[in-house]
Amino acid sequence: MPKYLMLIVCLSAVCAPAAFAGVTVTAPANGVTVQGPVQYVASATTTSCSKGVGSMGIYTAPGVLVYVVNGASLNTSLNLSPATYNTVVEEWDNCGGAATTPVTITVSGQTGVYVTAPANNSAVGSPVQFTATATTTCSKGVSAMGIYTAPSQLAYVVNGASLNYSLPLSPGKYNAVVEEWDGCGGAATTPVTITVGGNSFSNLQHSGGWAGYGQGPPNFIDCSPSPCDGITYSMAQGIKSPSMSGESTQFNLSGTADYSDGLWNNHLIGDQSSQGMPDTNHTLVPTFHNFTYDVYFYGTNLSLSQAVEFDINQFFDGLGFIWGHECRIAGGNEWDVWDNVTAQWIPTGIACNPVSNSWNHVTIQVERTSSNQLLYQSITLNGVTSTLNQTYNPGSAPGWWGITVNYQMDGNYEQSSYSVFLDELTFSYQ
Repeated sequence: MPKYLMLIVCLSAVCAPAAFAGVTVTAPANGVTVQGPVQYVASATTTSCSKGVGSMGIYTAPGVLVYVVNGASLNTSLNLSPATYNTVVEEWDNCGGAATTPVTITVSGQTGVYVTAPANNSAVGSPVQFTATATTTCSKGVSAMGIYTAPSQLAYVVNGASLNYSLPLSPGKYNAVVEEWDGCGGAATTPVTITVGGNSFSNLQHSGGWAGYGQGPPNFIDCSPSPCDGITYSMAQGIKSPSMSGESTQFNLSGTADYSDGLWNNHLIGDQSSQGMPDTNHTLVPTFHNFTYDVYFYGTNLSLSQAVEFDINQFFDGLGFIWGHECRIAGGNEWDVWDNVTAQWIPTGIACNPVSNSWNHVTIQVERTSSNQLLYQSITLNGVTSTLNQTYNPGSAPGWWGITVNYQMDGNYEQSSYSVFLDELTFSYQ
């Protein structure tokens, strides 16, 4: 059942997997100048092959395969002579398929510290991914590398001539320095100024701006007000019990139309902003790449729910990025994610077993990559983190410009009446 971009609708828990494979290269960035050794970090996904990814490799020129590793990820350093290389990272699945991502780099012959991530004077989220390499004229080579977040504040150190580390940092501006120490007593540094974002909306379940709609099969077209098309839905804010903050919101779904849904949507940034951030000049929305949806939910009888859904949406320049996350409960106790291009739910193989009569805590992290792909990073439910690292292409959304969030409840085979309470809903964007 499709998701309609106008209101970001969600839909059936029963869909076939889409055929898609891809390679995501996180380092080095395409077009950069680096110093050897060159750190390559990449991952691969495939949903068209049931046997998964068999191996990955790096070509430095057509037909020149210099590195191969089994599995769906690679992390290695290549010693390359000074030159420009049209490298390619490739994955091979166990069904005979393959996918590639090209990465053009220039290897410099100079010595010192070269930082490939984060970019200087960039805005980043926490944890901050630091990737760097170092070379030296010392015959004993580079002994160690480290990261200073401020003068005399050494936050991380590692032996060897390469560094790849995710450093948790609080929001703020940092005049960081990456340093190398060689075996002859020498050292070299490269400064990196970054701003770690702390942008978030808290207690959104108690905020204004929510709009509700009913949706039913076979087309799942929005209807309102309730009741409509055999669907009854409602929400009530300021609930004291059950509640964690003292102001939870109760969402209700019932009716006579089986397998029908209740959708609630809030426009946060851009068009129809409920948070005072309209972005009338269309300069703000495209600057954000990292998003986190964090919420507690409570139901007295969650087994009556076909599924509950938590969506993050971004629209600009005619592109639609819908990071849909559906916890199928009566539908099979598994997390699905949304493929924007094929308009299908893709099973992840990750179990979703929320507990009735208890507060369940879910944290969803996603990213819009530098190449404008949707990256599903991780889902954490009740303290258990499952890493996805799956990428998909965006859909089309002409005329839309903004960032929104959804919450949705799906009805079961007899549209059993049930309620779910949300509390401490926080949305972070960087």
